Amino acid sequence: MAGSGERAARTRDRLAALLADASAAVLGTAGGRAAGVYLRSGTPDVLRLAVLAGLPGPLFRAWWRLHADRPFPVADAYRLGGPVVLPNATETMRRYPQFAAGLPFPLGSAHVPVPGGTRPLGVLTVLCPASPDTGDELFDRGLLVRLAEGLGAELLGLAGGDEDAVRWDEAPVCVRPPPGRTARPAVGRFSWDPATSQVRADDRLHALLGRDPGALAGTADALADALAPAEAHRILAALRDTAAGRPPAAPLSLRARDGTPRLLDLWAADAPAVTGVVVDAGPAAFAEEAADPLPQGVLCLDRLGLIVYANPAAARLVGRSREWLLGRALWDALPWLTGPPYDDHLRAALLAPEPVCFHARRPAGDQGGPGAGDWLAVSVHPGTDLLTCTLVPASRMDPATGPAPGAHPDQGAEPDDRSMAPLYRPIALAIALTDAVTARQVSAVVVRELLPAFGGRRLAIYLLQERRLHLAWETGFPRGFLDPFEGVGLDTRIPGVETLTTGRPLFFESMAQLGAAYPGLALDAEVGARAFLPLIASGRPVGSCILGFDRPRGFSAQERTVLTALAGLIAHAMERARRYDSEAALARGLQEALLPRRLSAHPGVETAGRYLPGTQGMDVGGDWYDVVESGDGLALVIGDVQGHGVQAAATMGQLRSAVRAFALGDRPPDEVLSGTNHLLIDLDPGQFASCCCLRLDPATGRTLIARAGHLPPLLRCPDGRTRVLDVPGGVVLGVDPHARYPVTELVLEPDAILALYTDGLVERPGADIDEGIAALRLALAKAGAAAGRRGGTGARSLAAVADRLTGTARLAADRPDDVALLLAARHAPPSVPGRHGHRPAPAHGP
Repeated sequence: MAGSGERAARTRDRLAALLADASAAVLGTAGGRAAGVYLRSGTPDVLRLAVLAGLPGPLFRAWWRLHADRPFPVADAYRLGGPVVLPNATETMRRYPQFAAGLPFPLGSAHVPVPGGTRPLGVLTVLCPASPDTGDELFDRGLLVRLAEGLGAELLGLAGGDEDAVRWDEAPVCVRPPPGRTARPAVGRFSWDPATSQVRADDRLHALLGRDPGALAGTADALADALAPAEAHRILAALRDTAAGRPPAAPLSLRARDGTPRLLDLWAADAPAVTGVVVDAGPAAFAEEAADPLPQGVLCLDRLGLIVYANPAAARLVGRSREWLLGRALWDALPWLTGPPYDDHLRAALLAPEPVCFHARRPAGDQGGPGAGDWLAVSVHPGTDLLTCTLVPASRMDPATGPAPGAHPDQGAEPDDRSMAPLYRPIALAIALTDAVTARQVSAVVVRELLPAFGGRRLAIYLLQERRLHLAWETGFPRGFLDPFEGVGLDTRIPGVETLTTGRPLFFESMAQLGAAYPGLALDAEVGARAFLPLIASGRPVGSCILGFDRPRGFSAQERTVLTALAGLIAHAMERARRYDSEAALARGLQEALLPRRLSAHPGVETAGRYLPGTQGMDVGGDWYDVVESGDGLALVIGDVQGHGVQAAATMGQLRSAVRAFALGDRPPDEVLSGTNHLLIDLDPGQFASCCCLRLDPATGRTLIARAGHLPPLLRCPDGRTRVLDVPGGVVLGVDPHARYPVTELVLEPDAILALYTDGLVERPGADIDEGIAALRLALAKAGAAAGRRGGTGARSLAAVADRLTGTARLAADRPDDVALLLAARHAPPSVPGRHGHRPAPAHGP
């Protein structure tokens, strides 16, 4: 919230309490495992996570800040103003691969905009475990929308109706979810005599299994059926192995008949008798006296990561007292159990329904004591209210099934508190770069994805051209600071050059360190840190990347590895972008050469055309338009070749030439399209094209129209009525040699406006194309009225109409497709002599 001082603090506290209550209500009524609310921030187009319920904030720091333009469901819900529901991981990966790469767990999610005045105040988001076949029934969409609407009304009320005052610029408030169902005994004990096959269970196990006391006094088969009937064979095999002196390496993870997760731990205390303990890993609350005797370590965490229980074995294994552990966050109490790759395991346990097992090494210098420097087998079992962690010395593992401690892949991966690498996945950058095809787009992705993940504030990307480095993108550096480095040769001794020529990344933990390594080098700041990364793709030098940090900082071995790998991804993307830029430049030149420099004119007809290249993907496509003299009339044509790039532009040129040749012969539109169709099939470029062709007689206004898979024309009548013309059409050109193109006839009245256009002008992501056509029809009505007020539809005013209709597309930073528009208007008098002094050509019937 906007404000300052004590009043601002009170307002912020009230806002935090409101958001916490709303998130808890979502979990209590919508059945989610976790919920949060994003709000606008003081930075334009940046959303910040204001509250997080059911998850520990430090584990999800990478998602605290989100740009509204990112291809994430939260951003889409905010930007488009509608709910985004992803019922399972498959749908999430299909629609939002970057989001799925960051949270690769079997979960569903719903993201609902919180309505404000003119635009959403933020987004309410809910996460829930889901199976691959889970459908839309996972969430009650209507309920979530009502909850979001209620939250929006309360936020506006708190802000006194000023929606611009609703914003959040701090770390998220983390709140616990509402408690689950009533707790029941969580641990039960039994013994089994293999000689008699008799099982004796204590009262706690009977209560845990919902049985009457004494009901389990029977055989091992009865016990296995009561514990997990679908996995009875595993239980019986484990009992026999334990009796033979081969206990399981770690507690068995089981599923009860109702799906509740359970742990079964076995040991032979008095061989051959077997003692077993059953642990309910679901929402049951642990009773300390029940879990205290367990031979393996047991830790219980709440859903914010605080340790709420530790048995004596766990305290002994981690080298801390139980009193010291209780109430501390896991990452504070046991820092060696966090960081990469352990954070991913903990996120999985919090978001996914299945247990997670991994290995961790307690550092030798961590408080000393037994177990220091040894490996532990860790199992984390999810629950609605608690996470249950079991710790077993890795020496209990079967060498045939578990890795030797000395060869474990995580060895040496001790987390560095300063490292930010755990906050970022290289695969997320790789996926984001797949959509970037120009050097500008690649650089923008790096700024949006890489800098926030590693806490950087400055970035410069240099590309190699003719053995010199040229600045392609920069942000955060003082104005003019980088000018002296523009175009430096590869023999210059500066870190940006040497990192490329040697192929080694250079890391400087302070500016003093950088200055000492390169005396005389101009520095842009007195404090901070710098990383210089070589951009090398398949052994070819591409350029160099400079990351700047505002404070001195260290770079852990793992972080250096991650940054170097990311530099390789950037290099390959830049190499691809340079190839694209070369092809796009060629295609642009070809497109400009093939589009008409001026349109054929007639005293009774005015025309105006506009073309805008796309700015996403391949810049240049195959859209074209033309006006051709056809007898005593004019032929107007517009078309769109499938695809983009040089091939599409070349095919467009061939089609334009063919259409002109047929139209100059004064053929009717259906014959023009049929002839062009046969030519395209004979050329066999592997492409097809849509086209709309019409012949206009300026003297009478008689107009013949034929379509080949193209969008229908629009007509604005002199009285202001505007409609979509019902023109039956045939298939696109280049597909069917026997295609027929029916002709529609109409009379174009004086001062009416006829509009032909391509799909780039009316298509919008996520919207039906009919909505875009309807919007263009309305814009044509308004623009034509404005032209009429200025004095008719003369050349100047018709050009103004064309400019108005393409104005929004022209100002758009990113156009996913190219745009073509052709307008025509006929003037009085009703009879206009032929341009060449001969009688008008005979009209062709439809």
